[in-house]
Amino acid sequence: MPDQLVYAMEVTLNGLMAGVLYSLVALGFVLIFKASGIFNYAQGVLALFAALTLVGIQNGQVPFAHMINAMTGGHLTNFGWQVPSVIAILLTGVVMVLLAIVIEKLVLKHLVNQAPIILFMATIGMAYFLEGFGDVMWGADIKTLDVGLPQGINETIESLTDRLFGYGFFIDNLDIVATLLAILLVTALTLFSQYSKQGRALRAVADDHQAALSVGISLRFIWVLVWSIAGFVALVAGIIWGTKSGVQFSLSLIALKALPVLMLGGFTSIPGAIVGGLIIGVGEKLFEFSIGPMIGGATENWFAYVLALVFLVFRPQGLFGEKIIERV
Repeated sequence: MPDQLVYAMEVTLNGLMAGVLYSLVALGFVLIFKASGIFNYAQGVLALFAALTLVGIQNGQVPFAHMINAMTGGHLTNFGWQVPSVIAILLTGVVMVLLAIVIEKLVLKHLVNQAPIILFMATIGMAYFLEGFGDVMWGADIKTLDVGLPQGINETIESLTDRLFGYGFFIDNLDIVATLLAILLVTALTLFSQYSKQGRALRAVADDHQAALSVGISLRFIWVLVWSIAGFVALVAGIIWGTKSGVQFSLSLIALKALPVLMLGGFTSIPGAIVGGLIIGVGEKLFEFSIGPMIGGATENWFAYVLALVFLVFRPQGLFGEKIIERV
């Protein structure tokens, strides 16, 4: 088999793995959009906040230690214990649910039936607040996240592909785990959205807040529920990305990578978030592999947005999004 074809196969496989990571972030956006009809600008910061909280709990760090030390002249750092990863993840999940309740009580309940632009501006405010709050609570230094996920090159795949093609594929174990997690998440969320009572209520709220209230659907409960689920998705994304590149404040910028994914898959489709992420991941890797050397490289920084722009021109609702027709 020609070397270029083998390399292209490896690039494609790595692109699929990268696309899954994009999809994990996009899932949170889709959930919020389905429940409120607005783009949640704070989703990337939720992933950052979840990762910061997980590291802090895992290391037994004292919350707000820097601020307390500055005010009292003390030297607080941590409680002196390490929390097992599983317990730390569960406790972080509880924190994300509590955060969802606080967001609903302090922000969302005051914006019922407001224009989507008002809700969107509220999520921008929440994003900046949570980023600053996370900084004060856990510190701004780069943190290492290790919850026991396998990392490094998968030797089985490398050995198998070496026997088949004469060249071993370099596939990261962490990317394989992310793929399996994404499959489980999208399956569970799709079943929840389509077949559960709460999932049907969620779709009703997205269509019309007042109509949903009139038939007895608790808008406040639905918003707490969907923000809690989005927080859990953000936690998973934060674990994967934090393990991969460290927990740092640039982690919140992964939200920008989810934008073209949503434009391709559609803002209202959970499977669309996965398919869109895979298209973006494979497309940017193959484009960089085949065209990048001819134009100086670094095409991964802009390829996804150009592809999304093309979709906006010819199919604004995305591959799986609902086409909205309004009377004027």
